[in-house]
Amino acid sequence: MANIRPREREAIVQSLMAGVVPRIGLHHIQVGRREEIEALLEDLARIADGGAAVRFVIGRFGTGKSFFLNLVKTVALEKGFVVMQADVAPTRRLYASGGYAQALYTELARNMAIRTKPGGGALPVVIERWISAFLEEFEQGNKSGGDVFHGIREKLEPLQNLVSGYDFASVLGKYLEGYREGNDVLTRSCLRWLAGEYAVRTEARADLGVRSIIGDRDLYDYLKLWGTFARLAGYAGVLVELDEMGVLSHRLANATARNGNYEVLLQIVNDCLQGGVSGVGFIFAGTDAFFDDRRRGVMSYGALAGRLAANPWARDGLKDMAGPVIRLESLSPEDLWLLLQNIRNVFASGDASKYLLPDEGIRAFIRRCAATLGATFYQTPRDASKAFAGLLSILERNPGADWRKLLDDAPIEKEEMEKEEIEKEEMETPENGPKPTAADDELTGFVLK
Repeated sequence: MANIRPREREAIVQSLMAGVVPRIGLHHIQVGRREEIEALLEDLARIADGGAAVRFVIGRFGTGKSFFLNLVKTVALEKGFVVMQADVAPTRRLYASGGYAQALYTELARNMAIRTKPGGGALPVVIERWISAFLEEFEQGNKSGGDVFHGIREKLEPLQNLVSGYDFASVLGKYLEGYREGNDVLTRSCLRWLAGEYAVRTEARADLGVRSIIGDRDLYDYLKLWGTFARLAGYAGVLVELDEMGVLSHRLANATARNGNYEVLLQIVNDCLQGGVSGVGFIFAGTDAFFDDRRRGVMSYGALAGRLAANPWARDGLKDMAGPVIRLESLSPEDLWLLLQNIRNVFASGDASKYLLPDEGIRAFIRRCAATLGATFYQTPRDASKAFAGLLSILERNPGADWRKLLDDAPIEKEEMEKEEIEKEEMETPENGPKPTAADDELTGFVLK
């Protein structure tokens, strides 16, 4: 069994105890999800071949959606992809005014990751990789003394055929100018523009000579541009991962705002499924409430509901991974057993002689949790892993502690449900179905006098 580096161990342990997903070392604790990973590997191959892909990863709160996204990110980085990752929030959306969609693009750009910079901040590295390759090729093939800036315009012609591609290419040309001249002010201005950090056009025009900035209505257009540019720079393509999609369905009170975001989702789904975009893939992660709620969720938007409807033949345990929707099911008891073994191994840094708990202790922990939490114990591995990491931490810091007594005395409770799921339960009753809420801007009732 391979040793685990101290940096990876600490990241995993701290993340598990906080109930969040570690950013490194995921392979040390990954279990199950084989069919889902294989489906995403097929998507990555399609993107690398010049195609596109879109997936909706749906599951209950705590089923491992964020973990799954980070695992796919790790695989994509190893395969030479650029990964752009962000959480959706009320102030970061696909469609909005007031800079909220621009804020989501900026977050994606800041979190741009490549294999050598998995933690983000790779935007200048991606650009300079392309510039270095371009200059080397240009100098070797420039027998007639042609202008380098004419050469760069020819090289970036695929970008100029896309919406907003001319300005994108112009800023890249400015970056090349600053790069060759050692003008850090100019290159920083280019990075600001490419990250969507300019608020007004006049400032961008003064700094770079371009007449436009990346605004609220440009998010999807520029993600498509990055997909094309990444391939020009020698990468396999771009993978865009957006988590916490439930914000769009249950934290936006305005129905018009929700539908505006769903319209962008529809455009992405259409383009990816119909071959209208190249070199880019999208993964959207959200809860069942985000997807299935027919009043506020994705299924409330007719065009999306038709395109994302489940395969009617996928029933009685049969799965269909060819469609755009992947539903994360509960871990099997065997997978959960292996997960807890992996966590124990991480605490011991891969050394079996340092295990803090014997196999008998893991079995007792599972029995204790199953008796306390019932079926939800298997449905939400986050609860199980967090509680188990807490137990191991106590045993590690208190060598004389008896794990049997700890399991008998310590309370094991289920984490509070995510707000959007609580709201969904409050909105629905078995008898009446969804109930209107005061937050909706739709007509919910009237009284005749």
